[in-house]
Amino acid sequence: MTDIPAVRPPLPPFTEESARAKVQAAEDAWNSRDPERVALAYTEDSVWRNRDRFLTGRAEIRAFLADKWARELDYRLRKELWAFTGNRISVRFEYEWHDAGGQWFRSHGNEQWEFADDGLMRRREASINDVPIAPGDRRIA
Repeated sequence: MTDIPAVRPPLPPFTEESARAKVQAAEDAWNSRDPERVALAYTEDSVWRNRDRFLTGRAEIRAFLADKWARELDYRLRKELWAFTGNRISVRFEYEWHDAGGQWFRSHGNEQWEFADDGLMRRREASINDVPIAPGDRRIA
């Protein structure tokens, strides 16, 4: 397991610039499709709601992500800052992926993030909807 930095900048309270940097860092990490790398951005006891799933802790997050990217093939994500205040950031996002049968999907959603003082995310609330798309309708390469 990779060592976790004691501090993960940018740190709250967020400015527009630091909130945008945090969102871009999250997009870059998720696009790596590396569950270990992504899980390190969360506190050891981080609490998630992802659609209808409720997770607690980095180990559950890591396992969830490994399963996700085993099913959601060729996953590509785009995140956009929606709002920020203090130690919270809200984003809208969409990502595209296909299943093992070759059906492509675009998943739309929003997330609310809450950060600890050290810059690790301690809470994530995600609402997501999936729409089947034709391969020619993809927007994210």
